[in-house]
Amino acid sequence: MKSILLLGGGQDSGQNKIKQDLLIIGPKLRDLAEKGTPMLVICGLYQLFGKFFKTSDGETIEGIDLLDTETYGKSERLIGNIITRSEQFGDIIGYENHSGQTMLGHNVSALGRVRLGAGNNTVDVSEGARYKNVIGSYLHGSLLPKNPAITDFLIQQAVVNKYGNFTKTKIKDTYVELARKTALKRPR
Repeated sequence: MKSILLLGGGQDSGQNKIKQDLLIIGPKLRDLAEKGTPMLVICGLYQLFGKFFKTSDGETIEGIDLLDTETYGKSERLIGNIITRSEQFGDIIGYENHSGQTMLGHNVSALGRVRLGAGNNTVDVSEGARYKNVIGSYLHGSLLPKNPAITDFLIQQAVVNKYGNFTKTKIKDTYVELARKTALKRPR
């Protein structure tokens, strides 16, 4: 498969409803990740791409173990504008709204370090997770349009996987940069 996978989130009850289907296709998703398929997983599926999500009610929802992460549901919701600094992507702008707190294991790296907001949890300053070409994140709020470096990365990896190389053309991003400057000034 030569493509990009974009997978969103949902409420805890929705995660429970899809877990069996996700576990069935889990081996295929892990295989695609090992072969370099670019994937972006947000919130609920970010949690289920890990080892498990233990809800605030104590129920454990098994994940597909693609990302070396564990998520624990808490009563506190982490809500608001967020800015994360990434060495590869620069400032990543988004909006978080989650009660799951994700802890990263040794075989995964953070997407970035939180400058404003909470990120993965209230314990450290990490946001998201990276494994090969897989990006997991709690950032909602039009993540791809607000962060063209991530969008470009996903497209580039898909093109390289299909055609073997990629020649990037510089595009004038005047409006994107203006929107990013405005978003960076928003309070938490």
